[in-house]
This record gives sequence, C-alpha cells and structure tokens, in this order.
Amino acid sequence: MKKRASLLVVDDEKSTRDGLVRALQRQYDVQVASDGAQALHVLDEQEIDVVLSDLRMPGMDGLTLIQRILARPSSPACILLTAYGSIDTAVEAIKRGASDFLTKPVNLDELEIRIQSALRSRSMEQENQSLRQQLDERFGLESMVGQSPALLDVLDTIRQVAPARTNVLISGETGTGKELVARAIHQLSPRAKAPLITVHCAALPANLLESELFGHEKGSFTGATERRPGRFEMADGGSLFLDEIGEIDSTVQVKILRVLEERTFERVGGRETLDVDVRLIAATNRDLEAMVNEGTFREDLFYRLNVVTVALPSLRERREDIPLLMRKFLDEFSAENKKEIEGVTSDCMNALIDYNWPGNIRELRNVIERMVVLSRQPRLTLRDLPPHIRPDGAGRGSSRTQSQSVSGDLSLEEMERNMILRALETNQGSRTKAAEALGISRRTLHRKLNEYGLRDGEEE
Repeated sequence: MKKRASLLVVDDEKSTRDGLVRALQRQYDVQVASDGAQALHVLDEQEIDVVLSDLRMPGMDGLTLIQRILARPSSPACILLTAYGSIDTAVEAIKRGASDFLTKPVNLDELEIRIQSALRSRSMEQENQSLRQQLDERFGLESMVGQSPALLDVLDTIRQVAPARTNVLISGETGTGKELVARAIHQLSPRAKAPLITVHCAALPANLLESELFGHEKGSFTGATERRPGRFEMADGGSLFLDEIGEIDSTVQVKILRVLEERTFERVGGRETLDVDVRLIAATNRDLEAMVNEGTFREDLFYRLNVVTVALPSLRERREDIPLLMRKFLDEFSAENKKEIEGVTSDCMNALIDYNWPGNIRELRNVIERMVVLSRQPRLTLRDLPPHIRPDGAGRGSSRTQSQSVSGDLSLEEMERNMILRALETNQGSRTKAAEALGISRRTLHRKLNEYGLRDGEEE
C-alpha cells in the first residue's frame, strides 16, 4: 500500500489550522504547529513531505522558518501562506527556497494543485540525491576499498588534488583501477556536475583519434557527412580522461599540448578557433619519462601532464587489501547471481593472497565472479579456484613467507576482525569513516562489531 504524504500546517490562528486539517486530512497525514519553534520540534520527531506555513507569526516569522527548515538535510517542500500577499514577499520566499506561495483566504482547489506540484518536485529531488549518492558510491573514494598504507597514500593524494584545477597523471599497471581514480577525482571536484568524458586512446588509430578528440567539419575527409563535435567540446566545463595517453602519436600530442597551453583548438578541416575549459586527467601503464628520453613522447607535453602524479600500487604491493576486495566482489556477485555465499575457507584465502595477480584488481574481480558463478557450496574452497591460482598450480607469484606476513594461519573471520579494528584505529574510532574504508555499509559494520564482540568501540 502506498504511503500517504505527510503535511505540517504552521499557523498561530487555531481556526486556520483546524480548517486546513479538515480539508486535507482525507488525503494526507496532517500535523499542526502554532509557531516556528513547535514546527521545528515536529520536524525533529518525524518525516514531513510538505510544510504549509503562515508568513506573519509571533516570534519566528514564516520566511525565517522556511530558511531554518531548508538548511536541514532531506528538507521538506515549503509553501508560504499569507494574507499580506505582495510580489516582493513572494520573490523573497522563493529566493529563500520556498516551493510556492499562496495568499489567504486559501482556495482549496488551488492549494491541492500546489501541494501535488511540491510533492512531485520533492520526489524528483530525492531521486536526484539518490542518483548522486549512487554515483558517489560507485565512483567516489568509497568504492576504493582497502586499508594498506600504499592505498591510503593514494586516497590522500586524490583528496588533495581533486578540488584543484591542475591536470593529473595517473600511472599504474593494467587493472589497478586508473579509470576509477579518474572518476573519483572528477566526482570530488568542483566540476562534478559537468560531464566526465573518457577516451581510450589505444583503441583508435591516429587519424581517427584526432577526429575523436577535436571533432571535424562536414567534408573534411571521406565519410565526414556532417559536422561532429569532439570529446574536448563535449567535456567543456568538466573533465576529459585520456586513458593510455602513451599510445598517442606525435601529431596528436602537439594538438593536445596546444589545448593545455592556450585552451583553444580547431576541428579537423575547420578554421573556427574554439575556446574550451577542460581539466585533463591522463593515465598510462607505460614509463612516460623513459619514452621522453627515447624521443617517442614529447617532453613539453609530459611536463604539462606531470604536474601531479597519482601512482597506483599493484595488487601484490597491497596484499593486505585482498580480503577486503574479495569480500566486496563476493557480495556483489552473490547478489547479482542470487547465490548465498558466506565466504571462503582460510586455505582458499591464503592462496588468493599468495598469487601474484599480474592482472591486478581486474583479474581478482574476474576470478571471484567465476568462483561465485560455478560454486555449489556456501563457502568457496581451494577447488573453486582456477587451477593456476591453486597452491600446486603454476601461477603462484610469492612465497609462503610473504602470505604469512599478511594472514599467517588466521581464519577469514580473524582476519576480518583484525581489519575492522585497524580501520577503526586509522579513522580515530569513526564508524562511518571505517565503514567507507572497508567498503561496507555502516549497518553491516555494526553487525560485524556485534558478531565479534566489539560493541564497546567509540561511537560517533
């Protein structure tokens, strides 16, 4: 059954409050308050969808009340009711965030239209907030799971560089999450509301890449049947992520350098000079400095890109994060495939930590997905691992001594408990921050704390 919308009527005149309650209570859950202070108390106690407030009231007036209400998180829509209607008052009310404005005596049919409009607007805003939250969870730092010193250094660099205007170079092996870092930098920057445009440079030959980046005019080459904007134009006001920039040839390098220096360019086959405001985020798995010395990458472009470098560690350099990443992927693929996988055995976890992971996080993710899809038991075992990852296989990339330094003979539960304690310690006891670092919800963290008898930890 659909939940009825809730209204709060705020008016110092009892007759007005009672009249509005009688008119609205058949369709809505209606609460009342006689002044601003009482209204704020009601809002503290329960969720309200729409506030109908009088303008002139003793103590706190309606405009001030609306301002106080809208400063709250997940605030309700506000409609101002007044017998002192004027254009100036209406404009001021809208400036302060009111959804609408009605004069007394209130036309009930008109009020119903305004309430429904306010409810629709609030619903859309809540959906937008939910989408923004999902984007933050998917592309923000919360999705970068781990507590290793190497990863914490990366996260600290991202937090510092994201608000700046400077270009960023992300380096790291294939599969370490360079695109994820680029999205996090964009999402945490002032450009977050503008687009992040991604170009995978290695996937396009030089002639097509130039057109892809800068666009082209109609007739500029065979097959150019219409004008087409390039990725720089599409990213105007936002960020452009060039993945594998080391694969770009010298001709295109020159044009990218000009955009970075002058913030202007022309489309292929065009004469019009276009201005653009783009933050460039580039990524590479190659040694660009060595390429500069070899003469295969322009030195001036390298220094333009290399203002701030985010160097991503390989997975074998952050083995202590493997249990956390495994749990994240295990939960993701268990839900996706409608399977109830509780966890992995300790010998299976040790094998995962032992393996060298040449494909890094991407490879680990694929392995966990394969294991979940093919599993027949509630716990994954050594038999569920691909043959090359098993201890007797050909793919072991580190010694037993290295894996013992991370996991020793601990069970998965003991490792998980230790990581929770470490996350709480690193984040000064903040459960919210610890949950984000662990890649789990705060509710899940509370459940784990209860399971492991850690309820006495510091609260928020």
